[in-house]
Amino acid sequence: MCGIFAYLNYNVPRERRFILELLFNGLRRLEYRGYDSSGISIDSDDGPVETSSTRGSRPSSSSPLSFSDRKGRSNRSFDPSIKADSTDLNLEASFSVHAGIAHTRWATHGVPSPRNSHPQSSGAGNEFLVVHNGIITNYEVLKETLIRHGFNFESDTDTEVIPKLAKFVFDKAKAEEGEQTVTFSQVVIEVMRHLEGAYALIFKSPHYPNELVACKRGSPLLLGVKELTKDTNSGMSFHDLKFPTMNGQPKELFFSSDANALVEHTKRVLVIEDDEVVHLKDGSISILKFDYDKAKNCGDLPRLSSVQRALSDLEMEVEQIKKGNYEHFMQKEIHEQPESLRTTMRGRLICGDSSKAKSVLLGGLKDHLRTIRRSRRIVFIGCGTSYNAALAARPFLEELSGVPVTMELASDLLDRQGPIYREDTAVFVSQSGETADTLLALQYATENGALCVGITNTVGSAIARSTHCGVHINAGCEIGVASTKAYTSQIVVMAMMALAIGDDTTSSQARREGVIDGLFDLPNKVREALRLDNEMKDLAKLLMDEQSLLMFGRGYNYATALEGALKVKEVALMHSEGILAGEMKHGPLALVDETLPIIVIATHDTCFSKQQSVIQQLHARKGRLIVMCSKGAAQLVCPSGSCRVIEVPQVEDCLQPVINIVPLQLLAYHLTVLRGYNVDQPRNLAKSVTTQ
Repeated sequence: MCGIFAYLNYNVPRERRFILELLFNGLRRLEYRGYDSSGISIDSDDGPVETSSTRGSRPSSSSPLSFSDRKGRSNRSFDPSIKADSTDLNLEASFSVHAGIAHTRWATHGVPSPRNSHPQSSGAGNEFLVVHNGIITNYEVLKETLIRHGFNFESDTDTEVIPKLAKFVFDKAKAEEGEQTVTFSQVVIEVMRHLEGAYALIFKSPHYPNELVACKRGSPLLLGVKELTKDTNSGMSFHDLKFPTMNGQPKELFFSSDANALVEHTKRVLVIEDDEVVHLKDGSISILKFDYDKAKNCGDLPRLSSVQRALSDLEMEVEQIKKGNYEHFMQKEIHEQPESLRTTMRGRLICGDSSKAKSVLLGGLKDHLRTIRRSRRIVFIGCGTSYNAALAARPFLEELSGVPVTMELASDLLDRQGPIYREDTAVFVSQSGETADTLLALQYATENGALCVGITNTVGSAIARSTHCGVHINAGCEIGVASTKAYTSQIVVMAMMALAIGDDTTSSQARREGVIDGLFDLPNKVREALRLDNEMKDLAKLLMDEQSLLMFGRGYNYATALEGALKVKEVALMHSEGILAGEMKHGPLALVDETLPIIVIATHDTCFSKQQSVIQQLHARKGRLIVMCSKGAAQLVCPSGSCRVIEVPQVEDCLQPVINIVPLQLLAYHLTVLRGYNVDQPRNLAKSVTTQ
């Protein structure tokens, strides 16, 4: 959702222009998360300066910097430019120490506008400035209290209560303690004590020049560290660290809600955990642990000691956040799927020989397989695309494990407070590992004693840290909002999970080995499916002016119909609906006529003859049919030649959803481009939905 970014240089001289460009570039790396306005705060010669921009709007006249947006046909991309003639700031001024914060906003409270953009301020003088990702659920109560204490509010955001609360805390502490100075981290901890909801926050204040304080609960936040040391041969050089330091060495420090904005600067990061407060001051990095329950009952400003945690390495490369030769990230990621699948399976498939059967090794699950096999049921929990991936894998898992498998949308499970038992295995699927409803469902399942398994693409994410065990997808960085390669990798991981769980059953050995053979060859089959790119572009040209599109699937490919329709809906902004073909007669058939385009997925599996019947019934009602079938089966699904046929490679039935979704991803991509929309930043959508 919102993107937050901050930069602090300590004893590393940087010009103001460099600092601004670095902050702007950080925001560019975060815009894919969803963005409708943006803002930054840096120091002028007299103190902090705020500047904001809204898509389609210019900043207020008082802003010392001017942003200009690069216009697209329907959406805009973040492309600010610094104009020296529009500001009285000296862009060549050099700072050996400077702290700046930046933000891209995905509106939740208040329309996109300069006054609602972040950073949000405590008021005149910008005594406290805050950037925020998340939602403060008790902001109305806090706002009423602060108004009674004389504060005036200028925005419609929930965030504005945070800097004003910080000023209230600071003024009160200063009045009570006199000359004794309250620390910046103490102010922030006192603010946290009053906040409810999910948030990641970065604070800046002229009362604490060249300091930054960050904290989080429920929203992702990383600290990047780049430290300089003296080298007798080369003068000064950056080096890797094992721990955040308090040694005052020259360094550059970065906060970001996403690793994409850090990787070009440093790979040494600290994944900040919930209720941690990170204070950057005088080149030192202090980490404080905030005990929420204890602090709620504490009358005084808490004084906490520092804790130490190790830095970790980002498992991504700069090239992954660049488009390369592709026009859009979504296009790039669709075409990266053969390699992402290969990476997902690397080291996990055991070839076997004459004395040993083929098998699967999932290190993150091996110590828990016996418990999973003895579960009363396996519950898959996710949202959106991740839910669809689990739905695609469910039949195979049921087949091999013999354990009942149920599906839950995370938000619905929470709304119902559905039963979760200690005899259950709950599997949480999320590309980002930070999806709010899925995290809340994880907390709910943990409280009910279930074994919790995580399947995520993000090492160090909240789901990866909070589950008992799990599997990392290894699909690589995914920038486009519409998930593509993570979806297919999720299906493959869950197929491997089914193979590992069913590994103790002799009767299914031949079936398991057939699927393992299919997994080995799957990247080649996906590469073959990608050759349909031009064909899907031609189909998109025929459909680009349509208002609606239906997709029918059943068995393994019901999930394909749902996911294909979701992709068209997400990025092409066309009404599309995935329908279980077995339910066709129970309502959907009334929509069929010669104008409405309908895609029927009818590749060879146990439901093939039933799909043939569906095609016949739709054809009898003059349906405008597009049929996806296995290579060589065109005459079987459309003997009269009246249908448009898309032929795809045939693989093992449980892996067919990986193949079948590829043409639909390509169709969604080309529809979006032809309709003039922004593929990588769909309207009203965000990459990682980290709030409710």
